[in-house]
Amino acid sequence: MYTTAHLDLPPLVGVSGSVRLPGSKSISNRVLLLAGLSEGTTRVVDLLASDDTRVMLDALRALGCAIVPDGDALLITGLGGRLHAREARLFLGNAGTAMRPLTAALALLAADQGGVFELSGIARMHERPIGDLVEALRPLGCRIDYLGNPGYPPLRLAPGTLQLGAPIRVRGDVSSQFLTALLLALPLVARERDLVVEVIGELISKPYIEITLNLLRRFGIAVQREGWQRFTIPRGSAYRSPGEIPVEGDASSASYFIAAGAIAAIGAPLRIEGVGESSIQGDIRFVEAARAMGADITSEANALNVKRGAWPLKAIELDCNAIPDAAMTLAVMALYAQGTTRLTNIASWRVKETDRIAAMATELRKLGATVQAGDDFIAVTPPERWRAASIHTYDDHRIAMCFSLAAFNPLAPVTHAMAVRGAEVYQLSPGQGPQALPVRIEDPKCVGKTYPDYFEHLFQVAQARAEDIPVLTVDGPTASGKGTLAGELADRLGFHLLDSGSLYRATALAALRRGVPIDDEAAVARLAGALKLRFDGPHAWLDGEEVTHALRDELVGQSASRIAAFPLVRQALHQLQLSFRRLPGLVADGRDMGTVLFPGAQLKVFLTASTARRAERRYNQLISKGFPANLDTLLADLEARDARDKSRSVAPLRPAEDARLLDNSEMSIDQSVEAVLAWWEAGKPFAASGAAAPEAG
Repeated sequence: MYTTAHLDLPPLVGVSGSVRLPGSKSISNRVLLLAGLSEGTTRVVDLLASDDTRVMLDALRALGCAIVPDGDALLITGLGGRLHAREARLFLGNAGTAMRPLTAALALLAADQGGVFELSGIARMHERPIGDLVEALRPLGCRIDYLGNPGYPPLRLAPGTLQLGAPIRVRGDVSSQFLTALLLALPLVARERDLVVEVIGELISKPYIEITLNLLRRFGIAVQREGWQRFTIPRGSAYRSPGEIPVEGDASSASYFIAAGAIAAIGAPLRIEGVGESSIQGDIRFVEAARAMGADITSEANALNVKRGAWPLKAIELDCNAIPDAAMTLAVMALYAQGTTRLTNIASWRVKETDRIAAMATELRKLGATVQAGDDFIAVTPPERWRAASIHTYDDHRIAMCFSLAAFNPLAPVTHAMAVRGAEVYQLSPGQGPQALPVRIEDPKCVGKTYPDYFEHLFQVAQARAEDIPVLTVDGPTASGKGTLAGELADRLGFHLLDSGSLYRATALAALRRGVPIDDEAAVARLAGALKLRFDGPHAWLDGEEVTHALRDELVGQSASRIAAFPLVRQALHQLQLSFRRLPGLVADGRDMGTVLFPGAQLKVFLTASTARRAERRYNQLISKGFPANLDTLLADLEARDARDKSRSVAPLRPAEDARLLDNSEMSIDQSVEAVLAWWEAGKPFAASGAAAPEAG
């Protein structure tokens, strides 16, 4: 998962291959709670690993459930409807699928068996309404106190006296999670009589109630439904473990890849594994909406194959009550449609992780779209001219994932002959898209709520033109600190890292271990061309053995400097180094990254620390690691290496003509990083853009 402050997506021009979806959030947290309330042990397979499921698991452990890993599954031994812990403080983050049902279950159990529980979350959770659920529970004898603003978490649940004679009434027009919470909790106290739930008003998000009813049946509860207004839990209901239960792939998460296929799978289809049209999730109906916009979709039992059909996409008008979460993806697909797309019956967006109607309108306008929004609708007309934008994500996972689709803007159809950006004018051929623009996603880690690996999976299937993938090069002489600086920059930007010196050191290490003479250029080049080398973050493996520390040996470094002067060796490693240029971007350090390997890099930095300062740094580094060192010897060695590197016939050490020189002799690593990032930001089209409050709808 990307944990950077922001993630810059370069212009994307295609998708292909396959992606495996994570487990459904809606199913995962329902299954976890049902397993935790049931008698017996349940093996849960393909569970979503995310922030929301983590807080649910933490809550179940605090309540006394035994949870044990079993390979890729979890074994959950439930409470059997009996409280093991009579007091707990549960922090539930921003997980509505944990807060609402746990409130109902623990309020009923506390009233029936005694117990005191406090439920809280992050600040946004304390702004998400729960009053309608509380008002449905209080007439049952549940004692529930607000610890903050009335109608909102945090809550305190205390012992009461159950009163189950009358029907239970709950509003259905704010959130379907209130009804789901009651349906999941009431079987715990339906020992002696049928319990009836009556829905007040029009029930929204009905497919999510279908998920709840389906899973209740799997755990032994057969709820009787009369339309969408009356639900009956039979007397004598008791949760029984099904033994093992798999979690479907998340249909809401599928929407982003379905959209990507409709926009950018121009040849072979994009394959989406983990969910098919027989899914129990309501958001699978997103497939119908995507088809209406022009997507070409074929379905299998547990997979979808999507490619571009109609182009441009077709604008639609759609009642989105059945797909409230996935409908957000339609709003971004509308950027690629001809005409105005109008999505209605989405009032529930207002009470989600953020006010999603206002947030979507604000961010779509940043891209250049014309947007109208109201209490329960949004209408989106594509940009006449796209703008580079920094997308504020409001700590909302779906905003981040939706707007990643804006990076496909080079493919956007245009209806005019010219596209203008700033003072420059670009001539477009018929059917050619607008000027390719990057998209910045702020706080990308917010996707951890439901899909921690979303961006990694997107980059596995997305394609960009090589020249559009950003590269930042850091060159300089030996011991100038370029490796440390490059590593920090890569971490801050979320980019891949190419430590070119490690490739030469790995080649030198292989030669030393295999007895290949360092001066035998042809033999060393053959060795370089067949390296079995793998990197995983800061760690390196050669021939299956980790060699991270061995690559830093002084003899290996000296040998690497010698073989780096050989044209045949440099040629053998050239293509390997170019292959590091992958989405979303690359930081490359070495001696010729900006001059030979990546002459078109967006920013080239050349370090000019003095030889004396570099020798002192190397001396301190070696001493700190327990290696003997002599400062005069190190200084002489560095001077000799500099002379050799500057005088070699192939790619001599020198700054590129357009490189930014950085004398880091007296700078800390943090100061160096900040200086380079300031240069990097200055070249971004959205450098002045930042977080914005949602505009009123």
